[in-house]
Formats: sequence, structure tokens, C-alpha cells
Amino acid sequence: MREYTSKIAPLMQEFEQYRLAPGRWSENCNLHLSLFDGHCASSCADVEVPAQEMLDAWRSQRETEANNSCRFRICAVVSFVRYLRKRGMTDVRIPIIPRKEARTYIPHAFSEMELCSFFDACDSIANYSKTEGQISRRLAVPVFFRLLHSSGIRANEARMLRQNDVSLVNGVLNIEHSKGRGRHFIAVRESMLKLMRDCDRAIAKMHPNRLHFFPARDGKRRTKQWAPVNFKKMWGKNNSSRAVPYEFRHNYAIENINRWTDDGFGFHQKLRTLGKSMGRSAVESAKYCYSLVPRLADVLAEHANEDEAIPEACYESC
Repeated sequence: MREYTSKIAPLMQEFEQYRLAPGRWSENCNLHLSLFDGHCASSCADVEVPAQEMLDAWRSQRETEANNSCRFRICAVVSFVRYLRKRGMTDVRIPIIPRKEARTYIPHAFSEMELCSFFDACDSIANYSKTEGQISRRLAVPVFFRLLHSSGIRANEARMLRQNDVSLVNGVLNIEHSKGRGRHFIAVRESMLKLMRDCDRAIAKMHPNRLHFFPARDGKRRTKQWAPVNFKKMWGKNNSSRAVPYEFRHNYAIENINRWTDDGFGFHQKLRTLGKSMGRSAVESAKYCYSLVPRLADVLAEHANEDEAIPEACYESC
């Protein structure tokens, strides 16, 4: 987490602790609030409470900035201002958040050959070093990405898993650090549970008192860049198409829904259960994710209730 350095830093630290307590804080929130902290320090170094002109300048959309990027940048600041206003610490206006723009990105559709070659690469990381960092990487990479593929868990949720969030007895994961506010639970398959048990025993020899299930070489949590960097390395060894770790979530949803296409009865209930297990607060928000995939629109239209529209997705990070 980044430190705050302006005269407003004490208030920002209080706000961060307030949001950390219920688990409503993330690295992205810290990043954007720290950028605003730097803006405050450079624009008006002696101010101890955000001034209106500082907020207006920060809220202004830049020439090269898309609406969604501007939303991400000011989201944490908007929450910070609301926190101050509720406590009578300021009367500045809450910055207006720009409208959302629909995204046109189509997730990559994995082929069986691509997945096999990717996991072959994960299992074949060269044993050229005996350092703890390299050993830990060889142990974590194959299990980490198989967990994403087999459960639909987000990469950030997986890397932030703590030891006490993982039950290696019954195979249930407690997802505390999720995109939304509420935590949820995921039951992993027996084959995945076995891999996690083996990984846990091996890593425990190097980090017996570690806090996180997939620790870095110093025993601390993996960085946000660790998953995309390692995915790109493993993916690029045998595949030329473009893909990112998040697309394992789309693949997980696709594979589940495709298995229901001949079931008929209970489709809506299964979709609701799937949405909750993937950390979606409502089945409607899950449908948007699935509708981006070719061929699934027809499946949803056929099996879901006709009066249930697929809503616009929410991309807020705070």
C-alpha cells in the first residue's frame, strides 16, 4: 500500500482504516487516493482539508482520458469526500462521476488445445534455480492458474487468499477480498483440493508461518502484477492469440452454462447459484458477463425468463 504525504494525509489514513475494517478497501482505491494525495501536495501544500478548487481540478476529465478511466480515477476520492461530509469535516461538493460507457471487448474463447498447452507450460517451469523465490513460483504457478480455471475465482481473490481462508479439509474457500462488498464461499473440486494440499505442504517448508496461501518470496502477499506477468509468460510459450487471466472466469461460466443447455428445468436457478458462487450480487449482473460470449445469447434467451433484461455492467472499483 502507498503512503500519503500531503497535509491531508491524516484524514486519508483515517478513511482507509474505516474502509479496511469491513473489507471495503483495495489496492486500486489506495492507488487512486494516493494519486489525489500527490495532487493535493503539489497544488496547495498547506491545506489540511480538501478545497473545492482542488477537487474540481482533479475531477476534470483529461483530453486523452476515457469516461470509464476518469470514473476509476475519481471513485476513491468521491467516497473520501462523502466520508468527510458525513462527519462535518468539510462542505465541499461531491464530485460528479462521469457516465459509464459500455465496453465492446469480447473475451477470448479458449480451445482445448490452448488450455492443454498453457498448463503444460505451467508444469514445465525450468528448475534452474534453488532460490526460494524460484521454488515458490514453480510451486504456485500451476496451482494458482488451475484454481482460476476450475473455480471462476478472480486473480486478485486468489492471490489475496490467506491461510485461514482456505479449508484444506472440506475444500471451501472464504473469499473476503472480492470486487463487491459481501464475501462469498467457493467449493473446489476434489482434484483441485488435492493440488492445493500438495502445494500447501511444499510451501510450508519454506514459509511455515506464512499469512497468505500463495506467498511471495518474503512470505508476504503477491503483487497485483504477478498473475498477469506469469500468465503472459506461460501463455506465450505455445499460443499466439491474445488472452488474459480474467478470461478464465468467462470460460468457467461458459463451460457451466453449456452443460445446462439440454436440462431445460431449473436453468434460472442454476444461473443464480452460479452467479453467487462467482461473487455476483445478483443473477442479472452475471448475465451481462455471459452475454458477451458468442452463442450464449441464444442459450440465455431460450432458457431465461423473457422479461429479464441483461443489464449494463458496473465497472466501479470502489
